[in-house]
Order: sequence, then C-alpha cells, then structure tokens
Amino acid sequence: MKANKLNRKEYHRLGSFGWLRAAVLGANDGIVSTSSLILGVAASHATHHSILVSGIASLVAGAMSMATGEYVSVQSQADNEQAELARESTELHSDDEGEHRELAGIYIQRGLAPALAKQVATQLMEHDALGAHARYELGITETLRAQPLSAALASAISFALGAALPLSVAFLAPSDHLIVTMAAASLFFLALLGGLAAQAGGANVTRGILRVTFWSAMAMGVTAGIGTLFAGAA
Repeated sequence: MKANKLNRKEYHRLGSFGWLRAAVLGANDGIVSTSSLILGVAASHATHHSILVSGIASLVAGAMSMATGEYVSVQSQADNEQAELARESTELHSDDEGEHRELAGIYIQRGLAPALAKQVATQLMEHDALGAHARYELGITETLRAQPLSAALASAISFALGAALPLSVAFLAPSDHLIVTMAAASLFFLALLGGLAAQAGGANVTRGILRVTFWSAMAMGVTAGIGTLFAGAA
C-alpha cells in the first residue's frame, strides 16, 4: 500500500492553469468585444450587411491584435530569460565555488541540513550546473520557458473561436430580433465558458458564471447605449 502511494503521481490543476487562463481570456475577449461591437452597430440602426462587416472586422482585427500583443509581451520575457541565463553562465565560469555556495544556500533556506544541501548542490551542478541554477535560482524550466510564437498563435486562435460565436449569431438571427438574440446568446456563451473554466480550475462554478456574465453584460450595455445615442444624433 505504501509503495503504491509513493509511486502514484498526484494530479494538480495548477500545472494547466497557465494555458487555461490564456485560452479562456482569449475566447472571452473574442465573445465580449465582437458581440459588443455588433450590438453597438445594430443599435445605431445600421444595415444587416454593415453589422456583419463590423463583426468580421472585429474578429480579424482582434485576433491580430491579441497575437501581436502576446508575441511582444512573451518575447520580452524570453529576452529577459536569455539575458539571465547568459549572466548565470558567465558567473558559473568565473566563480564556480561561489555559485555552488549560492545553490547550497537555496536548499538550506528550504529546510535541508547544511551538509545535505551541499551534497545536493554538488550532485546537481555535476549533472547540469546551468540547468540547476536556472531552475532553482531563476525559476526557469523547460516547461515554463517563454514561447512567443506558440503564445501568439494560441491567443489568436482562442480569440477567433470566441468571436466566431456571436458572429455566427449575427449571420443567422433575423434582423428584427438581432439585438435581443445577440445579447442572450452571447451571455449564454460567456456563462458556459465561465462555468467550464471554473470547473476545470477547481473554483466555484456559480461565482465564475456570475462574474463573467455581469461584467460582460455591462460592456454590451454600454456599447449598445453608445450606438443608440449615435442613432438618435443622426
């Protein structure tokens, strides 16, 4: 029984939180921004063709904007990681003993006895000195390394998939009931997305649904109100 417990690999949701958060944020932005824009244009009494064009433009522009922003942000992080690794490599060549003491000190702070910490640091540095310092001193691992292109592509795809939902409603819904149908469908999509994200992350599902639907409804209402004001001014 004890052997089974030792060999069993425990599952924790934190390892998947990064990609989950990025995917949810991208899809959520796609739904909210595109549905809000469509509602604003529809409230201004624009033609159905103009509404569809604005929705398509929102999908394309939003996906490109998300990809660009994510790439720039993650690339900056990657550049910083490379600079820190280069600096650490230089320090390893110039002061190997000092870096050994530094790594041992990290393990002492984590609760190891000084003699054991020194032994662990020695074995880790003999195996992969730069990798050991990258992981335990800088917090950089292969799994968590910044990947600009992957992040940009994931953000663009998640935004486009989210934006495609209200856009498909705009294509299918009758013009006379477009505003009501769009608002209801978008809030349903957002509630579903918020609930799935909360469940996957182990959070309270009801709270996740209420949070995303409330603020999304606010965004849609403000945009529709602005569209109505412009329609009245015209």
